[in-house]
Parts: sequence; structure tokens; C-alpha cells
Amino acid sequence: MSKKTTKQSEAEVARATLRHIRLSPRKARLVIDLIRGKQVEPAMQALRFSPKKGARLAYELLESAVSNAREGARADVDRLWVTNGWVDAGRTLKRFMPAAHGRATPIRKRSSHMTIVLGEK
Repeated sequence: MSKKTTKQSEAEVARATLRHIRLSPRKARLVIDLIRGKQVEPAMQALRFSPKKGARLAYELLESAVSNAREGARADVDRLWVTNGWVDAGRTLKRFMPAAHGRATPIRKRSSHMTIVLGEK
């Protein structure tokens, strides 16, 4: 089953995906929620001045999506909007840390897959 409807796919100009990011999906979703529904230039400004680690990764991903739109679809960059974006959970690295009384507690190092979709309005 596809994540998008046919109406959304008609408006889609370009997309970019970054996989296996060593950042938890919860933290990455905060950054994607910051730019979803914005025009490309204000979205880039918001990401450029955000102090979060995911903002730097999302900025590079947004640049890649804009490049894909410019080269692949020959789209006008000034008319592009971030129409959709989502973060999926990636592989989780499982590690163990020593605990009291000879026990071991699990440590889950999460990763994520980030996708940004651009469209024209």
C-alpha cells in the first residue's frame, strides 16, 4: 500500500530520501514537522538557523530534493513547496551496558529514514 494518494502523486515534482541516519525518528520528526507545508526558501532558512542535529541533515536533504526538481523535472525553484515529508524508523542497534548486581541493561541506538517531497503550488 502506498503512503500517498494519486492526487498527491500528481502534484509531486521531486523527492529525496536519506536512509540509515543515526538519529532517533522522534527527534527527526520534530525537524520535518518544522518545514512541512512551507515554501523552499523559508524552509531552508528555518533549517539553517535551527540548532538541532536533524536540521543539518534535513537541510542537505532539502538541497538534494531541490536539485532533483531542477534537473529531473525542470521545475522553477521559486514555485516549489515542501508538500510532504516523513520519517520512518530504521534499523536499531542493540547494545548492553553493565548494571548493578551483575545485570545488563539494554541500550537501543535508533536510526531513521527521512523523506522530503516537493511540489508546485
